Amino acid sequence: MKVNTDSCVLGAWFAAKIRDYTYVLDIGSGTGLLMLMLAQKLKSQIHGIEIELDSFKQLKENIAHNNWKDKCRVFIGDVRTFPFPVKYDFIITNPPFYENQLQTGDEKENTARHSSNLTLDELLVAMENNLSDDGSFGVLLPYERVKEFEKLAEAKQFYLSEKLLLKHSPKHDHFRGVMHFTRHKVHPVQSYTLCIKDNYGRYTSEFADLLRDYYLKL
Repeated sequence: MKVNTDSCVLGAWFAAKIRDYTYVLDIGSGTGLLMLMLAQKLKSQIHGIEIELDSFKQLKENIAHNNWKDKCRVFIGDVRTFPFPVKYDFIITNPPFYENQLQTGDEKENTARHSSNLTLDELLVAMENNLSDDGSFGVLLPYERVKEFEKLAEAKQFYLSEKLLLKHSPKHDHFRGVMHFTRHKVHPVQSYTLCIKDNYGRYTSEFADLLRDYYLKL
């Protein structure tokens, strides 16, 4: 799978927010990008679950060949039914985006990109079942699904506490939303906008500050 810029923003933003000495779960770990970003920063146990076999094989290999493998543990299976060993203090996910839309002929790509295997409602049930009582979660979604997900989450008594809206540049519209939900209502909800590049095609200083510890050339 490709390493997407928005996924990197998701990992970096929450790596600075999650408390140390906690249990963290990455739902849909893919090849381990978010797990490794969090493990680089946190003194926590980072668990990940992946359903697609080839991705899981790459995930295991990537975790085994890094300096933080002792704090990482991976599972293969379906988050809707998997019996996790603990309740998690924080869950992070970059879930499949597209429901009821045309799929490609590549089954692996469909699993990664389309939520026929895991709908947003089912994702929220997984949060309910696997978060600790005072746990919270972070999610990345297309901007056009942000409001929809906020309503679905509130119906499950999860409440938005802050969000980071991504733009390719100041002249572009928002294209992704990074959202942080808790079991407690927060007023006011903090909202931020991050432009990845400026109008001249250069990374913005805000983006560089966020990703500098992860990108080789910033």
